[in-house]
Amino acid sequence: MKRGNWRSSGRDRHRQHSQSQWRSRHRSLPGFYFDPEKNRYFRLLPGHNNCNPLTKEGLQKKEEERKRSALLAEDDGSRKKAPRTGLNSALLLQKRHLGLLPPSSYSRLVHEVKVSGMQRHRLGVQSSNSTSPNTDNFHLIVADSACERVFTVNDVSHGGCKYGIMNFHGCRKGSLSVEMCDNLYFTNRKVNSVCWASVTHTDSHVLLCLVGISQTPGCVSLLPASLFSNFNPDQPGMLCSFKISTAWSCAWCLNPQADKTFSTGLSRRVIVTDAVTGRRATYLAGSDVLAQQFAVRAPVLFNGCRSGEIFSIDLRQRDRGRSHGWKTSRFFQESAITSIQLLQDENYLLAADMLGKIKLWDIRVKRSVKQYEGHHNEYAYLPIHVNEPEGLLLAVGQDCYTRLWSLHDSRLLRTIPSPHPAGKDSIPNVVFSSQLGGSRGLPGLLMAVRHDLYYYSYNKDYQDGLTLEGQC
Repeated sequence: MKRGNWRSSGRDRHRQHSQSQWRSRHRSLPGFYFDPEKNRYFRLLPGHNNCNPLTKEGLQKKEEERKRSALLAEDDGSRKKAPRTGLNSALLLQKRHLGLLPPSSYSRLVHEVKVSGMQRHRLGVQSSNSTSPNTDNFHLIVADSACERVFTVNDVSHGGCKYGIMNFHGCRKGSLSVEMCDNLYFTNRKVNSVCWASVTHTDSHVLLCLVGISQTPGCVSLLPASLFSNFNPDQPGMLCSFKISTAWSCAWCLNPQADKTFSTGLSRRVIVTDAVTGRRATYLAGSDVLAQQFAVRAPVLFNGCRSGEIFSIDLRQRDRGRSHGWKTSRFFQESAITSIQLLQDENYLLAADMLGKIKLWDIRVKRSVKQYEGHHNEYAYLPIHVNEPEGLLLAVGQDCYTRLWSLHDSRLLRTIPSPHPAGKDSIPNVVFSSQLGGSRGLPGLLMAVRHDLYYYSYNKDYQDGLTLEGQC
C-alpha cells in the first residue's frame, strides 16, 4: 500500500471513530431526542415540534411497541427456544424408558417442552343465537374447576358489563371451537371479583362482587350457571343477592364444615356469609383485603391485604375481636397483595404483589422459599394462575406479557407478547389447562385480549376452524 493511501485510510478511521464518539456523547443531550431513523435531533420541550410533540412517555411507548412487534414476529416463528438446554420430547422419552426419570418428573418436563413450542391461533367466538362475532372487550375470564366452561365479563360500549359463559368443544386430532351462550343480565356497575360456587353441585353457580354507584350500594350476587344455557330448566336454581359495601375479593368454601359459605374481602374487614341463611360473621382487618382463598381440608380462609400482610382465619374459632387472636398464621410481603394461590398439600401458598414479586411461602414456618422473577406490576390488580399437575405457574404482567414459570424450580420457561399493543385496557386474561374443554379437550393456553380470543396449542398440526368427524 502506498504511503499516501495508508495515511488517508487512517484519517478516515479516525474520523469515523470521532463521529461515533460524538454521536454517542450527544444522543443523551438533555432536552433533545436523537431519532436514529431520521438521523436528527428533536426537542423534548413543550411548544416545539408542534406537528408531533415528543414526550418521554411517548418515546418509551414507541420503543416498547417496537420490542413487542419484534418479539411477536419471533414468537410466530416455527422454531422456539427450549426452556432447558438439550431438552426435547425424544430425549425425555428415552430417559423414561431407561428408568432415569420418575413419572412425575417426566410429565412435568414434557409440559415444559410443550409450552415452549405453543403456537398461536385466533378463535372465532360466535353467540348461541346470533351469527355476529363478539365485539365487546373482555374484562374478566374465569374457568370452572374442570376447565369445561369459562365465565366471561365483557365491557359494554354504552357503559356497564354483561355476562356470559363460553363452552368449548375440542378433540385430540381436530380443533377447538367456542360457543358463547348469550347472557340474560347486564349491569351498570363494575365487577371487582368473580369465582365459581358449588351450591347444588360442583360449579353450579357464579359468585360476583359488584361495586356500588351513586345511591346504589355494592352487592354480592349468586347467579346459577344454568341461566347461561340454551336449555334452561323451568327452575334455574337459587338466584340471590346480598347487599354489601364495596368488596375487593371473594372466595367460595368447599370444606363440608362450612358448607355453602362464601367470603368477601372489604376495606379493613372480612365478611363470611352463609349463602342459605344469610347469617354473617365479620372479622376486622388492618387493611383492605384484596385477595382470598379457602383451604379444602379445613375451614380456613387465607387473605392478602393492601398492606402486604397475608393472614389466615380458622372459621371454627369464636374470637373475632380487635386482638387479632383469630389469625392462625401471619406473614408479610413488601407491597399490596394482588393474588394468592394455595397449593394442593395446603402447606405452601403463592402470593403476588404490586411490586411484581411472586413468592412461594411455607405456611408452617412462615418463610418465603422460592421467588419467581420477571413478573411486571406497579399498581394493577392482576391474578396468578397455578397448574400444579403440570408444574406450571402463569401470570400476565402490567406490560401485557404472559409469563410461564416452572413451579418446581422457578425457571422462566417462556414470555409471550400480547397480540395487541400494550395499554391499560388491553391487558390479556388467560386460562391454561391440559384439558381445555373437559376430559376430552385440548391442552393449551386461552388468551382474551380486547374483543379477541386466542388459543395457544400444544399441537403443531392444529388446524384452525376444523373438527374431524369421528375422531373426537
